[in-house]
Amino acid sequence: MIKSTQPVASDTASDAPTQPRHEMHNRWPRAESVSDFQANLAAVQARIDAACLRVNRDPAQVRLLPVSKTMDEAHIRLAHQAGCFLLGENKVQEAWGKAQAMADLTDLRWSVIGHLQSNKAKLVAKFASEFQALDSLHTAEILDRRLQAEGRTLDVFVQVNTSNEPSKYGLAANEVAAFMLKLRPFSCLRVQGLMTLAEFSTDAVRVRACFVRLRELSQQLAQQHGALQLSMGMSGDFEIAIEEGASVVRVGQAIFGARSLPDDYFWPSR
Repeated sequence: MIKSTQPVASDTASDAPTQPRHEMHNRWPRAESVSDFQANLAAVQARIDAACLRVNRDPAQVRLLPVSKTMDEAHIRLAHQAGCFLLGENKVQEAWGKAQAMADLTDLRWSVIGHLQSNKAKLVAKFASEFQALDSLHTAEILDRRLQAEGRTLDVFVQVNTSNEPSKYGLAANEVAAFMLKLRPFSCLRVQGLMTLAEFSTDAVRVRACFVRLRELSQQLAQQHGALQLSMGMSGDFEIAIEEGASVVRVGQAIFGARSLPDDYFWPSR
């Protein structure tokens, strides 16, 4: 398990004026060249740096995961040229197709960040470097068995439903401790941390509360599991997530631009 730095206490950021940027959702300009991607990556990194500065964190503590879901091969190749070497994808079959099509990019790796049906686990075991939405013991069992057959290991994050929205996947916070203990026998699954999706809201208090819940949960689990990475925050709210201790931020539209498909294509409801 990779150690992460101690998450930031909420009172260090509770008075910060940071607001979600959800007004930009589906309005971010599309990147169409390597220089566009470089500029967008630099702008996102500047936002990361500023958020870290507000709460006295080292920006090196925050990993940026560019999310390429729904983007075509041509744009992904441009992003790779701009320095994106690990990309997040929601749909397993879409990610698998991209991985095969771009197998010539030998340094390009894939993180599956969306809900995984157990019958798709065999694909994840073949190609993914990371899986950030583990919330089923049955899926964990299949993944571990498939990974053993492939001779591979997989970094995983346990997904937690911190907004308590019935439409979202993820474990309830009070289910996570027992679930993590049940993962221990699976030698091919390397539990790295916890992942959550905050409530999609313009109310910063409600958004921040989701990130606080995940950080507080990780602190409760630290005695048994060590320090856990926190994957939380997307294009519109990752600055708030960083203020609350995020160690991975999943950023798609602010890097690639707006997408033409509806949100429920890549964040399906139960």
